[in-house]
Amino acid sequence: MIVTDDGVKNAGLLEPVKESLEGAGLDHCVYSDVVPDSGVDIVEEATDLFQKENCGAVLGIGGGSSMDTAKAVAAMATNPGSIMDYVGLEEIDNEPLPIIAVPTTAGTGSEVTVWAVISDKANNIKTGVGSKMMMPDLAVCDPKLTVSLPPKVTAATGMDALTHAVESYVNTATQPISEAMAVESIKSISDNLRQAVANGENLEARDGMLMGSLTAALAFNETRLGIAHAWSSPLGAYYPISHGVANAILLPNVMEFNLIGNPKKYAHIAKLMGESTEGMSVMKAARQSVSAVRELMQDIGIPLHLKDVIDIEEEMIPEIAEDAIQSGNNDVNPRKPDIDDLIQICEKSL
Repeated sequence: MIVTDDGVKNAGLLEPVKESLEGAGLDHCVYSDVVPDSGVDIVEEATDLFQKENCGAVLGIGGGSSMDTAKAVAAMATNPGSIMDYVGLEEIDNEPLPIIAVPTTAGTGSEVTVWAVISDKANNIKTGVGSKMMMPDLAVCDPKLTVSLPPKVTAATGMDALTHAVESYVNTATQPISEAMAVESIKSISDNLRQAVANGENLEARDGMLMGSLTAALAFNETRLGIAHAWSSPLGAYYPISHGVANAILLPNVMEFNLIGNPKKYAHIAKLMGESTEGMSVMKAARQSVSAVRELMQDIGIPLHLKDVIDIEEEMIPEIAEDAIQSGNNDVNPRKPDIDDLIQICEKSL
């Protein structure tokens, strides 16, 4: 079963996939009703079709929501109950059916991660189901499939990937192999995101972004993330804001909070993003990383403030912060936050 969304279908990206399957003599059906922040109802609907059609594998093509839904369907085809029964890490008992992931955005890196992010919109919950068994068996990453991505989506998904790389690189679970991938990702995204936004047909930039997204995902598979992701998931459950834009707006304010927790790493991020830090103290160089992120956001048209995107009520922030503080991403953040810290970070992001 092919799992995708209307955007992919309308862009004509589905046809070569179907032709390839037909050429190989493989029967298939299509589920194309995935929406951003895919929810429990969509997973259940797609799983019902999967079982009705007696499918033996899932191919997810699209952005993170399509690939995450495909992974969830593959898991639910072999496990009982609801996908929400398996929230957390390594809660799935039975091996999912084979998963093929074909990204059409450069952002989530879901094609190589253990996670499927699922929304329970009735309860304002956006959470993750994670298992090494849910990593796709095959990831097909072709920059040509990202060419039709609009500039705004290119910018938002690219900032999501950058947030993955930065948060993985500076957190307390980091190790040499994940660091190498995060460093490569930060450099690749910094070198290519502006060009990919400016000209979507620039295949070199598209390739650099796809590789930056993939390597960031491989890094955070092992390390998890940080406060920006602790905040962005519940924020996206309460308000209609894209995951990438939420992460982008939160990121520089999270970095400012974190600087004293890992100044050497942030100083290195500044260099990777093209900042001149020669002769500066470590802390001054570290602060340049925050400036570099904000400058990149402005260049690619990402708003600097949440209120430019959503009508967020300040009185709601403490309630959402109660959800954010529960995230395991806080546990590996370079500076341990309490709930007041989370509230202040969000207020600075308004």
